[in-house]
Amino acid sequence: MQTRRTFAAGLASAACAAPFITAAVAQSATTIRVSTAAPPSDFLNRALERMKADLEAANVGIQFSVHPASTLFRQGTEVPALQRGNLEMCSMTTFEVAQQIPELGYFNRGYLFNDHAHLRRAFDGPIGEDYRKAVSSRMGIEILATHYLGTRQVSLRQKRNVKGPADLAGTKLRMPAGPEWLLLGRTLGVAPIPLGMPEVYLALKTGTIDGQENPLSIFSAAKLFEVSEQVVLTSHVVQPVFLAMAKPVWDKLNPDQKKAVETAAKAAATWGDTARLDDEKTIVETIKGRGLAVETPDLKLFREAADRAYTGADATKAWDLQGLKRVQSA
Repeated sequence: MQTRRTFAAGLASAACAAPFITAAVAQSATTIRVSTAAPPSDFLNRALERMKADLEAANVGIQFSVHPASTLFRQGTEVPALQRGNLEMCSMTTFEVAQQIPELGYFNRGYLFNDHAHLRRAFDGPIGEDYRKAVSSRMGIEILATHYLGTRQVSLRQKRNVKGPADLAGTKLRMPAGPEWLLLGRTLGVAPIPLGMPEVYLALKTGTIDGQENPLSIFSAAKLFEVSEQVVLTSHVVQPVFLAMAKPVWDKLNPDQKKAVETAAKAAATWGDTARLDDEKTIVETIKGRGLAVETPDLKLFREAADRAYTGADATKAWDLQGLKRVQSA
């Protein structure tokens, strides 16, 4: 009888302890929040959701959450949040890197990469390795993977004939904030207006801006076709975006966690690139089907305007010109 009571008491103790054991495990898990300005339906966010699923399947003690559309941190504040210890992971652009490492500003040059394959040759080889080392040592940020964000095109709320930069003169075009974004805007012939991505739809609808520029997949995911009449295929930036983690967070991960994070990050980037490239094959026709005009301008005129704008510009004085040539010939 005593044995039965002892056994029952043991079961009761175990039952009472179970919630506390579960809670302790949950408390010991490493929390990683990733912030991005990408719309929820964009391929970048969907790739991050796949990364989350892979990390859950790996069961290495990581609680991973994805926060799209600047719902956690406002666009432009994510990188400082990483560096201050207020955020674990975010998407990061070459423009944000150049704000702290000016000699790498040439990665923001219009018409730098010819296409996705050129971008991949650069970032998947020694050029990319040198870039990642510089960011790690000088910014305290680890680049886990490089995603293809797409090729940026101009869209306008009212249709016009556009053959070259002169036809966009005076156009109030939304662009992200930063001196090199503004210089890029001038190469397009526009009057650049800094504005966060979540504000763009309303600004187009009300006429606060005349247009914006983004990869067409983001243009579509943000439903900007509802407040636009025309897309102009300027193809001015073939854009990478990095999945970046605060170095102190990375350094605290154990070997199994690091391996799982690296594997999931690279798999997400591979999936995202493939999905976006497939989408780009059909998206122009999809946009036309929505009733928008699509114009292909004279890209030679835009490239020549870019060459003139970058020559001698203050924003380019810190650039590593040998590095620029290295990327152009990759």
